[in-house]
Amino acid sequence: MNQERLLQVILAPVVSEKSTLVSEKNQQVVFRVASDATKPEIKAAVEMLFNVKVDGVSTVNVKGKVKRFGRTFGRRKDWKKAYVSLVAGQEIDLTATAAE
Repeated sequence: MNQERLLQVILAPVVSEKSTLVSEKNQQVVFRVASDATKPEIKAAVEMLFNVKVDGVSTVNVKGKVKRFGRTFGRRKDWKKAYVSLVAGQEIDLTATAAE
C-alpha cells in the first residue's frame, strides 16, 4: 500500500466516555477514519504510525445528525469510525503522541 495513502486514512482519535470504556475493557482504540478507508488500510496505517501489532479492525458508518439553523434544517456529514483491537501487551498512548 502507498505510504501517502496510509497517512490520510486515520483522521483523529475519538475521545469520549464510550471509547475510554472500550479501551480499558477490550484493549481497543477508536479512530475517526476516511469514509473510503478499508479494514486492511486502517490496520496498516495504525501499525505504521504507532508501531504496534493490530489484532483486528471493526468499522462503523456513523450517520450525521440533523441540526437546525434558524428555520432551515441542515445535516452534518456522515463519517466512519474504526475500533482497532490490539494484540495483548500492546498499547497506544494518545496523550503522548499529541504532545510530540
